[in-house]
Amino acid sequence: MIRLTSLMLISILALTGCVTTNQRVLDSGDQTQLQKRSYQSRTFETADKERVLRATISTLQDLGFVIDRADLTLGSVSGTKLAGHQTKITVSVRPKGNDRMLVRANAQFNISPIEDPQHYQDFFTSLEKSLFLTAHAGE
Repeated sequence: MIRLTSLMLISILALTGCVTTNQRVLDSGDQTQLQKRSYQSRTFETADKERVLRATISTLQDLGFVIDRADLTLGSVSGTKLAGHQTKITVSVRPKGNDRMLVRANAQFNISPIEDPQHYQDFFTSLEKSLFLTAHAGE
């Protein structure tokens, strides 16, 4: 009888350890993924992936980021900015059709995702200026 009681107690304790909380690991917050993608992405009228990646690196450096990784094959650049806090950003570049590049940025402030569209707008405005300057530098 003691053995059966002990077995039941252990089973109950094991099952209570499996109780889940309301925290969702892959939670998208209040916004839909489509809404986030709309302000985190921008299409540029160029087929030159390397040029867009180089402009992305330059733009991030101009904004105070240190480049952690850059991979032309994957079309990805990651950077970190330390200024009393930590801001991380990952930018991916991929072809969209034959004559355009889709650039998507995803940033974090400390451990929280940055969801204010204005921050992404500022980044894309800077990137657009960089692409314009590099395109017209030879003229």
